[in-house]
Amino acid sequence: MKPHPLAIALLCAAHLHAEDRVVTAPGTAWKRHTIDNTSRGADGTKLGDVNRDGLPDIVTGWEEGGVVRVYENPGAAKVREPWPQTTVGKVKDVEEAIFTDFDGDGQLEVVSGTEGKTRTLYWHRKVGEEWHTQPFPAARNTQMWMQTAALDLDGQHGQDLLVASKNEGAAVGWLQAPAKADDLGAWSYHKLRDAGWVMSVTPHDMDADGDMDALFSDREGQRTGVFWLENPGASANRDHAAWKEHAIGGLGKQVMFVDVGDVNGDGRMDVVVAAKAVDIIVCLRKADGGWEEHVLTLDGANLGDAKAAKIADVNGDALPDLLFTCENAKGPREGIVWLEQQRGGPWKQHTLGGPEGLKFDLMQTLDLDGDGDLDVITCEERDQLGVIWYENPHR
Repeated sequence: MKPHPLAIALLCAAHLHAEDRVVTAPGTAWKRHTIDNTSRGADGTKLGDVNRDGLPDIVTGWEEGGVVRVYENPGAAKVREPWPQTTVGKVKDVEEAIFTDFDGDGQLEVVSGTEGKTRTLYWHRKVGEEWHTQPFPAARNTQMWMQTAALDLDGQHGQDLLVASKNEGAAVGWLQAPAKADDLGAWSYHKLRDAGWVMSVTPHDMDADGDMDALFSDREGQRTGVFWLENPGASANRDHAAWKEHAIGGLGKQVMFVDVGDVNGDGRMDVVVAAKAVDIIVCLRKADGGWEEHVLTLDGANLGDAKAAKIADVNGDALPDLLFTCENAKGPREGIVWLEQQRGGPWKQHTLGGPEGLKFDLMQTLDLDGDGDLDVITCEERDQLGVIWYENPHR
């Protein structure tokens, strides 16, 4: 008989408050499948249904290869084969790529962000049968763009862009859409906060007031940690009002990719972040709106350096688990593991990716093969494993 959800919630909460130990458990690596490994420096995987068939597709920028590609999900029967691909743009130093629909026609476009010497945001859209690439003048040769998210912030003209960058002039800000999305010269940029090196920027309604706030992690500079910026509302954004900043956790630490979800089953959204060297910082949301920070230190003897953390129920026991990716996973060191949450005991660190791969990135979890469990999509950009997914052995 399955335990009652309330009992699970109470047991989860008690576990996290009582013990933050991590122990290493035996296990074998998950089977890896290649979506594409034909370019260089795969840097991120974001999802969207580009062909409107009901299946999530992938967009990825290849930093060293200088291309932005879309991968169409072929369905469960063919998902273990390389996916059909389209190069939607050729841009140097590409760091980020997401799906958008700026013109509201139901056909997804792509926005990419570049760092290095290129330092530009681009719009890739299909006109007829051809994909066209255009820069946003307000974000051309300005900042090293690391993260983007599309959402309507001012209540007019459709989706705007929440954007963040690194190094000189780095900031969290937004690009405001004009009346006609394809009038790229009319897009305007508004800075919200100075930054050092933003790794994540995620729209999420942190204060339950009906609009999307900005959850982000900043790994360098004078104010490192995980924060959220409070959206003042559409009307205030039309006047370019300031967004109030709130601290969450990991302050003073080199924090990496962030995820949000209910870790302890109390109905409140928590925040997890990977932090150097090999920590997962779990920030539990308290009833009064504050945060309670827990640090899970992984067994670093056989791991690289922290890169990303993600919340997902990997083994189907109704307890959220944690996934963890690494960079600098040299030699026999592993680049991806998962942490099993147990009722009343320590977290159990399991192998996932095995020793192959040096530098992994953020993760997406989906049931790609239709067998009822969550598989893991990610990319690897130094050993040229490319865009890949790992098949969950739990059924």
